[in-house]
Amino acid sequence: MAKTSMQTSMNVSLPVTLKKYVEKRVKDDGYSTPSEYMRELIRTDQRACEQKNQEELLREGMAGQRTAVTPKFWEELRRDAHARVGRGGNTGKPSGMKMKNKKEV
Repeated sequence: MAKTSMQTSMNVSLPVTLKKYVEKRVKDDGYSTPSEYMRELIRTDQRACEQKNQEELLREGMAGQRTAVTPKFWEELRRDAHARVGRGGNTGKPSGMKMKNKKEV
């Protein structure tokens, strides 16, 4: 388990039943301390939230307008990438490609 270079403390008040539960989990699951158990719970929650956010972004993307990926699409994409590299920057809008559902600026 990776440790951060700087740790801080947080006190949490628990009812007796939850305190006993945590102590049992620490003992049964081989955690060194209740703090180690709590850190693992928080990390698991973080991963679950990240997964939920990624799934939401995926659903939004799938619900959006689709672009046909044709040889012409790849040709225009390559041409735009080469042009951007040559200019040394990103203009924000691919040259030669039409943006759907967006107002041209």
